[in-house]
Amino acid sequence: MTLRLTAAALLFSLLCAGSANAQEKVLRMFLSTSETGLDPAVASDNATLSLLENLFDPLLRYDYLARPAKLRPNTAAAMPEVSADGLTYTFRIRPGIHFTPDPAFKGAKREMTAQDYVYSIKRLRDPATRSPWAATFEGVAELRALDRHTLRIRLKAPDNNFLFYLAMPASSAVAREVIDAYPGQAGNHPVGTGPFMVGEWKRSDRIVLLANPDSTAVFHATPGDNPEDKAIAAALEGKRLPRVDRVEVRIAEEFQGRMLGFLNAEYDYLEQIPESMTDMVVSDGQLKPELAARGIVLSRFPVLQTYYMWMNMNDPVVGGYGKDKVALRRAISMAYNNAEDIALLKKGFAIKAESPLPPNVLGYDPHYRSPVPYDPALANALLDRYGYTRRDPDGFRRAPDGKPLTLTMHSEATVGGRLRDELWRKCLNAIGLRVVFKSDKKTEIIKASRLGTVQMFESNWIADFPDGDNFYQLLYGPNAGRANYARFNLPAYNQRYEQARLLSDGPARQKLYFEMNQLIHAYNPWVPLTQVLSGDLRHPWLKNYKRHPVEFTTWRYLDVDVAQRARSSRGAR
Repeated sequence: MTLRLTAAALLFSLLCAGSANAQEKVLRMFLSTSETGLDPAVASDNATLSLLENLFDPLLRYDYLARPAKLRPNTAAAMPEVSADGLTYTFRIRPGIHFTPDPAFKGAKREMTAQDYVYSIKRLRDPATRSPWAATFEGVAELRALDRHTLRIRLKAPDNNFLFYLAMPASSAVAREVIDAYPGQAGNHPVGTGPFMVGEWKRSDRIVLLANPDSTAVFHATPGDNPEDKAIAAALEGKRLPRVDRVEVRIAEEFQGRMLGFLNAEYDYLEQIPESMTDMVVSDGQLKPELAARGIVLSRFPVLQTYYMWMNMNDPVVGGYGKDKVALRRAISMAYNNAEDIALLKKGFAIKAESPLPPNVLGYDPHYRSPVPYDPALANALLDRYGYTRRDPDGFRRAPDGKPLTLTMHSEATVGGRLRDELWRKCLNAIGLRVVFKSDKKTEIIKASRLGTVQMFESNWIADFPDGDNFYQLLYGPNAGRANYARFNLPAYNQRYEQARLLSDGPARQKLYFEMNQLIHAYNPWVPLTQVLSGDLRHPWLKNYKRHPVEFTTWRYLDVDVAQRARSSRGAR
């Protein structure tokens, strides 16, 4: 079913269609999975969040060019005033920001105010909303609009990451009139203040975003000391956003379809070349000459993502804090061949994970090295020492009590999942451990993980915000059953995590992170695997592109050289 959602969007779409010409700037994109309802309070999947951050406005956004990532005002006139005790934040909101027109406003032009943020954040915490972001904002003690454009937020306790939460799509302003006008259907009627608005929506197939004619967004950024940043800053500084007239987005769930679509110029860029498609475009680590001749650019980007294999600390086979179980998990960790993973599975587009933190996250220590090496011989010796000596007739080890020992690892029922299974089988068999694999959809595995019924699973975490806390909370005891799938619950770790949460990035917190890393490597609830270097492709007519480490999309900043696209497309045929 095709939905045209607002009278203004429909009119604007018709005007665009009627006046369309060769100079209209259209950004052509894809999302890798289908979107859900476009309601900031309830959406949590990446595809939907990618759309929401273009339709709705949080108080803050990330600086497009600053690295490491840094926040800057969005609808706020400036960064907030913060009280000396770190509990009270006062924002002044820019006047003259309006929601896109909707019948819910009864023909009036509706200005966005401080009260809209009070309503929107309270709505996140309302149990009736069932927001997956409710826990993120449970530390808010008071929300109050002091006047039309002044917002005060008081916290129960200091939280060094609180401003990051206010840059998430979830904390964007929605209008109460719209939520009330469409009970339970707000996700079908996205009405925001962002740089784009919805023009056409065919669910799970195609969505067209139109430049919001009332957008007040203006580009400001802090460029790095490199030619690429300086060129983008020179092209955009002080200019109104967005730079394109429309964004045409398709849902492309198949790897091959995405790659062929990009090569056929149906998409302007492709982020993260699928592992199974790498050989199609890359040879000896470089873009193939025939693609380089077309002006296509390959870049590598360190994603704020860590791949790891977790083990359930409550599981009778691999769990527990006794020496024999620690030895088993340590041996499993030492058996994993990171180099083979990077070379064969990641096609060279990854680095070895030394700790939970990937590069460019606040708290990352580039000098830290894991004390647990890849060393199958040492792993074998460790298992021998702690009683895993008896063997079955087929050569596999038994537990110290003489009972058969079989590891059960869940895996995704995909081609990539099967390849990872074979690497794990090879590594574990090399130290005498039998492993069987239980394949299922990832959503089902996550459900079972939360219930504690999964023994081992290879997973990954992408940062919600660029701070080490977002990764170390994955092993915090009270988070067991939520993000802490390993159910790791070690008092020494928990205490250091709680201390670190009260500190901003600096030497004192860095020392606690070092000690937490050492505890992780001592008890091995995780096997840190790799951190991805995304292989990204873009066509030469795409301008101002720079991948951001946190935000899902950069559509508002991008421009298209229409004439160059036309020339390149003719040359490719």
